[in-house]
Order: sequence, then C-alpha cells, then structure tokens
Amino acid sequence: MHGVPAAVVGIGVDIVDLQRFAGVIERTPRLVDRVFTRAESHHLDGTRRSAASLAARFAAKEAVAKVLVQTHGLQWHHCEVIVEEHGNPRLRLTGTVAAAAQERGIDAWHLSLSHDACHAIAYVVAQGARADS
Repeated sequence: MHGVPAAVVGIGVDIVDLQRFAGVIERTPRLVDRVFTRAESHHLDGTRRSAASLAARFAAKEAVAKVLVQTHGLQWHHCEVIVEEHGNPRLRLTGTVAAAAQERGIDAWHLSLSHDACHAIAYVVAQGARADS
C-alpha cells in the first residue's frame, strides 16, 4: 500500500529440540511429507535436508501459527519456507494460511532461522498497513 506506513501485526518465535525432533522423524518418516513440501524437505540437487534444517523450518511454521492465533483448519503445506537465490529464507503462504494472514491484515513477513548443536529457532515478524485509530 503506497504511502501507508507498515505496522507490526504480530511476532512469533518457536524453538525445537533437535534430538527430540530427529527422533520423531526417525520413528515417523512419513511425517516429513505431511508437514513439509518437497522444496522444503530437499535441496535442489534432490538430497534430503538435515534434521536440523527441517527442525528450523518446522519452528518457522509454528511461529507463523502463533502470529495467526486461530490455527484450526490451517494446512502445513500452505506455509512454506523457501530459500531465495542468495540463501535467505523466506515464507511463501498459499491457501488456508494465506487466507488467515489476509484476514489479519498481514501483507509482509520477515523470517530468521538458526540452529546449533541442540536447538533450532525461528523468528517471524508480520507486517500490515497501519489502521488509523
């Protein structure tokens, strides 16, 4: 919206224990396909992403859900973490998640992902047009 200052609509953060997450996907391998799109779960060369990388993407989806608040009916694949040309992560929302974001007046998302030996974390900031009171 040209000329209208953006306001922060919401902030979401989530942290995932890597050992526990790796155990879950090892015990339930089909969970990866239920939660992640192929573009999220695999590199461009077709190799599968590490558990740490998947955990960070899972944390991003959870952080988005925290911003949206009403999560009933949202589909995992409708919130996708994609990698831009220079390696920066970005959110691509479609379907149920895009509709929920639009309902909250969100028109821009900012995403940061990180992981270390024990945890993965995602931080999202949602922006929308500022409504004058």
